[in-house]
Amino acid sequence: MIRRILPAAALPFLALACGGGTPPAETTPAPSSTAPETPPTAAPMASAPATAETPKPEAPKEPTPPTPALVWKDMATPESVLYDEKNDRYLVSNINGKPLDADNNGFISELSPDGKVTKLKFIEGGQNKVTLNAPKGLAIVKGVLYVADIDHVRLFDAKTGAPKGDVEVKGATFLNDLAASPDGKVYVTDSGLKQGEKDFEPTGTDAVYLIEKGKATALATSKDLNRPNGILWTKAGLLVNSFGAKEIYRLNEKYDATKAKDPKVALKFDVTEVPGPALDGLVSTGDALLTSSWGTKTIYKGKLGGSFEAVLVNVKAPADLGYDTKRKRVLVPRFLDNQVDAYDLK
Repeated sequence: MIRRILPAAALPFLALACGGGTPPAETTPAPSSTAPETPPTAAPMASAPATAETPKPEAPKEPTPPTPALVWKDMATPESVLYDEKNDRYLVSNINGKPLDADNNGFISELSPDGKVTKLKFIEGGQNKVTLNAPKGLAIVKGVLYVADIDHVRLFDAKTGAPKGDVEVKGATFLNDLAASPDGKVYVTDSGLKQGEKDFEPTGTDAVYLIEKGKATALATSKDLNRPNGILWTKAGLLVNSFGAKEIYRLNEKYDATKAKDPKVALKFDVTEVPGPALDGLVSTGDALLTSSWGTKTIYKGKLGGSFEAVLVNVKAPADLGYDTKRKRVLVPRFLDNQVDAYDLK
């Protein structure tokens, strides 16, 4: 799990000082032409009003969470949702524990678009010769389901769930999201994280890999990738968002680290700032991009090179999004709440 980043608006207010009343000034008697018969008596002092404390301002209230069109319960640390357009179904990766535990108890769920859990454990670690520790990103290419799993990419028959081997990604520490191109290439991000004493810590293995013909090849390995998380294949190139920075960018697939000092050679193009930090999911609606932010609990919509605006707010722990192109529906795995929400975006 990833630490939640609190916005600056959550800082506590300072207590206000107490105030008190001021007693009235003393009254001086008017002078007289004759000696006073009796010394004037001083008027009694008015008692000071009770000191009152200024009430502390209330903490700002978070916006009411949006109401999802559908909710699927009984998930177990759901990390990613994939819309399988060919079979009109949703596949969900369930870590079922901690994101880096090699416990072989992860599983893939199959959901129907009408709100039913068709198969809670369509693919299950430890069963039927399946190895699945902490599954995250998903992609389907030519009938094969690819699953990111710590430092391996697992392969399964997309129809039956039968295992079809795996690809080790040497040097990776936190394989995260997957994207596929029509020609059968698969791309996977390494967010470069490890479990520290209290939270996740960077490992410096930030990278994007190409999975092709059963082998993994590094396209880019650099800390400047800023802990890459979500990845999306488009006709314009590979788009990546960052868990370590508020940005989405187009990756230079022909980047040559040996020429990195050349100012004409860039690792990232079209770097676009997003309002929220700790970005995760990245999908296309056809005419725009959607991305999720753990830091602000928000789903943002926008275009590369343009601005991004909030379309869903106060959505707790939104992990790797899916998008139902048939129903124009964004699918949000609620990592900490063990459920998947669907929101219709018209």
